[in-house]
Amino acid sequence: MADKPHMNLIFIGHVDHGKSTTVGRLLFETGAIGERDMARMKELTQTFNKPTFEFAFLMDSLKEERERGITIDIAHREFQTNKYYFTIIDAPGHRDFVKNMITGASQSDAAVLICSAKEGLQAQTREHAILANVLGIKQIIIGINKMDAVDFSQQKYEDTKKIMGDLLKTLGYRPETIIGYIPYSALEGSNCKTKSPKMPWYNGPSLLEALDSLKVPVKPTDKPLRLPVQDVHTVQGFGTIPVGRVETGVMKPGDLIIVMPSGVKSEVKSIEMHHQQLQKAEPGDNVGFAVKGLEKKDIKRGDVIGPSNNPPTVAQDFTAQIIVLHHQNVIAKGYTPVFHIHTAQVACTFTDLLEKKDPKTGLTLEKNPQTLKTGDIAIVKITPTKPIACEKFADFPQLGRFAVRDMGETIGAGVILEVTPRKT
Repeated sequence: MADKPHMNLIFIGHVDHGKSTTVGRLLFETGAIGERDMARMKELTQTFNKPTFEFAFLMDSLKEERERGITIDIAHREFQTNKYYFTIIDAPGHRDFVKNMITGASQSDAAVLICSAKEGLQAQTREHAILANVLGIKQIIIGINKMDAVDFSQQKYEDTKKIMGDLLKTLGYRPETIIGYIPYSALEGSNCKTKSPKMPWYNGPSLLEALDSLKVPVKPTDKPLRLPVQDVHTVQGFGTIPVGRVETGVMKPGDLIIVMPSGVKSEVKSIEMHHQQLQKAEPGDNVGFAVKGLEKKDIKRGDVIGPSNNPPTVAQDFTAQIIVLHHQNVIAKGYTPVFHIHTAQVACTFTDLLEKKDPKTGLTLEKNPQTLKTGDIAIVKITPTKPIACEKFADFPQLGRFAVRDMGETIGAGVILEVTPRKT
């Protein structure tokens, strides 16, 4: 497994366009799940009277397993293609998908944006496309699913491809970001693993072949260590085990580390991934690690770990570029929604609206606007209500992007341009 390059992949798109079914199908086609699992799922779907849901059920049964959090492993699903070893981030099917999508997207190397050929472009398709772009995903495959539901019509494929292409263009996607538009049926398996005789008009890659054409991003091992904490376990014999993904730098046993924003210091005793001890953890590795002398109260989800001689920045305030996705009213100074930055969730206040930008040209439209509304792109000053470790997007992209949530909705997303460090 380890000899293939590793990539993190996220599946995004509108709620009923077949994310879970696609993921289940890929796991089945690559042998990550077997016939027995499938048979069990088929039985379940009969019991619940949802005959076409076996793949989706498969993902959701794993979700419960995952929410119980039995092992140190971050139980994402994994599968291998001829070329790569993939981890699927945050299997779809969550009620609060957008929140997970934000954490997931900020950890993903690539995305598959799924749009149904039958239903076409929907509100969430658009929202997820915007988020993936703002959150800095550099490679995206457009999966045009449910081709079976439109009789494998070339016209339907071309129409959906055009609509999606136009959307991505207006959102500012660069052509090199878009890997391809793949027609397939997750339910039937057509064009998922191998070319389908039902679409003789299509001569591009299958979905799995498209995944093999992705490029592994260069690992930022030359930067200082940054590891946002996802979870903390207490394991007998090991003590406190924080879990998270190395975003930049390298972590080794014996390293002296600091936990921010609290400033607690410790030493890494051992590192483990997929139940194996590691001599070093690199960017992209989801690891659990034992630390000296720390108790569970000393470290929590949303903290960031770095070298004790190069601590993660804790923000007094920060300047950000934000896109307002949808808001019932208008956003004005003093508005305090919840910001999701890497694994942290902190209420933050809009302390200044500096300028509004033209989405098409990026030029300034208005200085010091009074309010912001849906669709606006703006430069704003943000003050967290409590300490949070975050970084400039230019220095550490993974710690410099965020989503803004309020009343169960994603209000907006953005990137951090400048951070004023907290005075210690």
